[in-house]
Amino acid sequence: MPAIALGPDHHWQRAHHWPVRVYYEDTDAGGVVFYANYLKFMERGRTEWLRALSIGQQNLALTQGVVFVVSQLDIQYKIPARLDDALTIETLVTYAGRASINFAQRIRREHDTIAQGNIRVGCVDVNSMKATALPVNVRDQISTLTKR
Repeated sequence: MPAIALGPDHHWQRAHHWPVRVYYEDTDAGGVVFYANYLKFMERGRTEWLRALSIGQQNLALTQGVVFVVSQLDIQYKIPARLDDALTIETLVTYAGRASINFAQRIRREHDTIAQGNIRVGCVDVNSMKATALPVNVRDQISTLTKR
């Protein structure tokens, strides 16, 4: 199967948006979001992106024997998020290959970008944990997104 790619003209307005509130448990003693929690927020954004496509990760594991694992990430922290902030996680597919999906993600507070990153997620067999092809239904859903 050929890879699916978005050209350089992809726009954030096509991204999936997911709201997140910063709770006390997300912060350090100074009330600033602990750096690793931004990765948790991005994970939630990718999970909710899948759900918006009617793809459940638990269902994929049980019925098709595949799970997704982060294989690479690059994140840039711009400004801190703080206790009680209302954030939006923006998730955009930038590339889908035979066994992986690349995402661009941003965490925003109103008009400010808090953090942004590029994340590669690999599809692996649940038993062997070795790379395997994306399920056809997942590839089909991604393909419809890239043709918009």
